Amino acid sequence: MNPARHILLLGAGKSATVLIDYLKEQVSDRNWQLTVADHDLALASGKVGMHANARAVQLDILDLTRRHELISEADAVISMLPPALHLLVAKDCLVLGKHLLTASYIDPELKTFEEDIRNKGLLFLCEMGLDPGIDHMSAMQLVHEISNAGGFIRSFKSHCGGLVAPESDNNPWHYKISWNPRNVVLSGKAGAIWREGGATKERTYPNMFSNCEEVNIDGLGKLAWYPNRDSLGYIDTYGLNNVDTFLRTTLRYPDFCNGWNWIVRLKLTDETIVYPTDRITIKTFLQQHLQHHQLNFSIATLNDPVVQEQFRFLGFDSDETLDRGNCTAADIMQYLLEKKLALQPRDKDMIVMLHEIEYELKGKTHSIKSSLVVKGENSLHTAMAKTVGLPLGMATILLLEGKIPERGLHIPIAPAIYQPVLTELAKRGISFSASS
Repeated sequence: MNPARHILLLGAGKSATVLIDYLKEQVSDRNWQLTVADHDLALASGKVGMHANARAVQLDILDLTRRHELISEADAVISMLPPALHLLVAKDCLVLGKHLLTASYIDPELKTFEEDIRNKGLLFLCEMGLDPGIDHMSAMQLVHEISNAGGFIRSFKSHCGGLVAPESDNNPWHYKISWNPRNVVLSGKAGAIWREGGATKERTYPNMFSNCEEVNIDGLGKLAWYPNRDSLGYIDTYGLNNVDTFLRTTLRYPDFCNGWNWIVRLKLTDETIVYPTDRITIKTFLQQHLQHHQLNFSIATLNDPVVQEQFRFLGFDSDETLDRGNCTAADIMQYLLEKKLALQPRDKDMIVMLHEIEYELKGKTHSIKSSLVVKGENSLHTAMAKTVGLPLGMATILLLEGKIPERGLHIPIAPAIYQPVLTELAKRGISFSASS
């Protein structure tokens, strides 16, 4: 019998909903304790509800004394805070001797503490959500299976997207927001670099959504993709140094990429120029923005009727007054997306992931496609929340039960981590279908 454990979850936002439900279920079964801390006590309380083994507390994350008090009570900390705050929590966990799990990319500064984390016998497990997270685990399972059979991988492509389910797809963008809306506005801004056909390829932001290539997903049809940031950084991580092609991408419906290409071309995601918006209509803002950047554009003269419809749907020809104070174009884009592309209460989102691998085995060339499609239940219990939250929750339970022996700073690419988590995910209906 495992001793009673205490889990601290920091952050109760959109992606934490399913995680909280899962943790409540697990701590109840084991008679453990769960604390959910958020700056918005009402939000956390609403998701925790009345539960014998769980409580909601208010936390100003910059309050060192209260933060240390809560972390000290816990055996493991799950951070669902904005990525910029993970390092703050990580330093506390290191000082106080607590395991830490996040869904975010490893902070470069955190790597400088790698030896200290290991020496203290702690596990800091990052990139443990969907993408990054499930993508790593499912990909490494395939990579290791091929390698163990004596195969040599020549091409690796991994695609993932948070989309709207077909039954809830009722706008010309074929998209609804199921995660951080600011990240949607800024997607692709960092540019991208990857390996293709043995050569290094790069794409800058102005061209990120231009002429997007497509993949076919069984039952869904064609989806477009654009490359993710730095694919090269994962070649060594995946142990695929001699691969000819290595590419990680984001999936969208084709019309979205075509429309968003216009958004980027018109600099409507710019974060530098500030416009006063009080008593200014959306249409007037667009005119002022275009004049400022000396851009010749008119919705009425667009030769693409779908893009015309997309711009009108967002309200760029609207006489609605903004009245939002001083804003950048990116701020206004975020406002419009949150207003027009919000998931309605009964809407379902959808997660799609696809791995495409080509490899040589016993002198023959083989290919495999492994795909995952997960649909949400509604606007609260989304597929995004499910696929981001469940891996974190499952890894935390497995860790505290002594079923994950790894220590140090990790992402989930080791069999000791990914095998038990993928097994648990499959029990919840999150499993891949493979075809050759």
